[in-house]
Amino acid sequence: MMRPLYLGFFVLTLVACSQQEPPTAVTAPSEVAVVDSRPGPVVPTMEGRYSAAINAEDFAARLQKLSSDQFEGRQPGTLGERVTTAYIKDQFERIGLKPGNNGNWFQTVPMVQTDLQDPAAVRIKVKGASAEVEFGIGKDSVINTLNGSVEVKLADSPIVFAGYGVNAPEWNDYAGIDVKGKTVIVLVNDPGWGNQDAELFKGKALTYYGRWTYKYEEAARQGAAALFIVHETAGAGYPWDVVESGWTGPQMALPTSEDPAPRLESAGWFSADAATRLFAAAGIDFAALKKSADLRGFKAVELDATLAVDYRNKIVSTSSENVIGVLPGSERAEEAIVYTAHWDHLGKDDKLSGDQIFNGAIDNASGVAGIIEIAEAFTHQPSPPKRSVVFVAVTLEESGLLGAQYYVAHSPFALDKTVANINIDALPIIGPTRNVTMIGLGQSELDEYAQEAAKAQNRVISADESPEKGHFFRSDHLNFIRAGVPALYAMSGLDLLDGGEAAGRMAADDYTTNRYHKPSDNYDPDWDYRGVIEDLDLFYAVGRKLADESSFPQWKPGSDFSRPATANAKP
Repeated sequence: MMRPLYLGFFVLTLVACSQQEPPTAVTAPSEVAVVDSRPGPVVPTMEGRYSAAINAEDFAARLQKLSSDQFEGRQPGTLGERVTTAYIKDQFERIGLKPGNNGNWFQTVPMVQTDLQDPAAVRIKVKGASAEVEFGIGKDSVINTLNGSVEVKLADSPIVFAGYGVNAPEWNDYAGIDVKGKTVIVLVNDPGWGNQDAELFKGKALTYYGRWTYKYEEAARQGAAALFIVHETAGAGYPWDVVESGWTGPQMALPTSEDPAPRLESAGWFSADAATRLFAAAGIDFAALKKSADLRGFKAVELDATLAVDYRNKIVSTSSENVIGVLPGSERAEEAIVYTAHWDHLGKDDKLSGDQIFNGAIDNASGVAGIIEIAEAFTHQPSPPKRSVVFVAVTLEESGLLGAQYYVAHSPFALDKTVANINIDALPIIGPTRNVTMIGLGQSELDEYAQEAAKAQNRVISADESPEKGHFFRSDHLNFIRAGVPALYAMSGLDLLDGGEAAGRMAADDYTTNRYHKPSDNYDPDWDYRGVIEDLDLFYAVGRKLADESSFPQWKPGSDFSRPATANAKP
């Protein structure tokens, strides 16, 4: 088991506040700390000198530290992990939290690391009725094994186009076709996405059937030898180079003892251009066939083509660490509000020229710095919360939300006593906004908690304007909601006080295009922190109200989820 290094950060006395707050009101922590309201550059606090306030200087200092080159991109299983988890543990301990995993700061998450050997030499070869084509790893395609195979050989595997790869009560792309031992190619997103059919699934909003994890699992259940997803930026919500960088280097998974879901021997993606060439080799117009996949009555098509690939993997069983701190409740310590933020990112790639470190300032040093700020506000309240407040810096989010999956399966607090999850991931640092975007608005009673807190800030709650990107299924709160625990996942909206929605969209698009999962996601000393500090105030205010209540927020009628049975739930 890995043991984090102790880095010996200085511990200085913090100034506590004395003003009181009614326990059932949602208020921002301005009653605990003065929120920084200055625009423009912020000079980070000298390391170790933090106040009890949620403020820009402290947040910037932690963000700058976590995204520095010293942390080497925070990749699990590396020196960067040990530096990162030690820093988080020291911060939790310094501000007065207690070890949150049954007396331990760390929760060891077992993982299987799969490293594709000599990817530059791997070729995916397709022999079709019209031509033979091959695809390299990187620009055209990515591939790896999901079942821990050291040597993978796929020869003359028949290729099947199975639409979106969905097997649901209302739609089955696998009906009437046997894909056992075959290679399946599917589209990204849900059926109906291509023609914007509002009557299929949830219309524009992506469901879990559209997630790549589901598509791989379903293909494995169907007995396929391999599955490739065709990437399109609009449907996926991110460009091809995000897929390429995410599949470069070691891939992580939980061992089958922890996650027994079926797994493919070969899984990967094709770029849209590569897919067009592949289908052309079989004598098929991919664009036309793709359109048919959105129509009711679609039937999977076996192509006049076969696929072959041969590659080796290095498989290592190892582990990573969740870091857990808790502020025990004064009256109902067995009940918990859980804040989460993933500490992991993509590490470094020595094959790159120039900047080789994926520092992940926004994704997700921002979230980790945020939960530390919120924890400090909680530990300096005039009176302790009645319920326990748990802070979990989870690992392996970038590998499929695995650290949170393990936490939920081995939670130190019973799930029927877990009041809510508040998840913080990739906070936009774009200045103050008029609105707060709620991912999954309408799912649970946490909507009303967030609305009350936003109103106190003169902000309004708005729904995710890009539900087709599936944000509700793309961060660690997914594991909580699948277990029935309501979750709040929110962030500053796009309606900027300075520039309105046009400026907000421009900032969001710039991040997705130029920094998301790229080495350029670096700390910027000129960031305007006013909006992100309001976000943290809101997360704290919601958590503080929940911590002093006795009721449990419920899922709303029509939601896809239900809460674990508990005697304390609302009728």
